[in-house]
Amino acid sequence: MSADGALSKDVGTRDQLRRAILSVMNNIAEGFARYSKKEFLLFLNHAQSSAAEMKSMLYVCEDLSYFSEENSKKLRQQSDQLRKSILALIRHLNISQKNYSATTGSRIREPRQENRRSQETYDLPDEHISLGFPESR
Repeated sequence: MSADGALSKDVGTRDQLRRAILSVMNNIAEGFARYSKKEFLLFLNHAQSSAAEMKSMLYVCEDLSYFSEENSKKLRQQSDQLRKSILALIRHLNISQKNYSATTGSRIREPRQENRRSQETYDLPDEHISLGFPESR
């Protein structure tokens, strides 16, 4: 959609939208390739933030009449679903890490951290929890 119409001529907006979209995918891939679950969680957080940026850029594109209201709404819904999926994965990894660590210890070999507190989980801000995810038990 960014290759045609008025958006194709607005290089700055087009490139920013493309970077936000690519950032979601690239952060997931980079985090997955990292050494630890903690780093994966950090990159997943970057990915969900990029999905929020993507949604913001879609509003800009609609305001500038680059996308119809209908197309923009559909794309924003897809970006919301993508973000919710990433947040659900973050929540799942946090819960599985808590449960696994509590029962058998962690299999993830972490680099030795000197003079730093180890963070076992990634705490989600309250605004993320209100997106419709069931509370963990």
